[in-house]
Amino acid sequence: MSSEKYIGLDVHQATISVAVMDSQGKIIMESILETKASTLLEFLRWTTRQPVRDF
Repeated sequence: MSSEKYIGLDVHQATISVAVMDSQGKIIMESILETKASTLLEFLRWTTRQPVRDF
């Protein structure tokens, strides 16, 4: 089974709506995040389970 994930982001001034699908097209997670770099980086770390470089 592939570990690929597809992430959709709908970015607004105060929030980011996020949906994550697996390689089979099944939605595995939906969430609303605050529009803040640290929050988005934390989310990306969670989805990849690997280090993501801070900018």
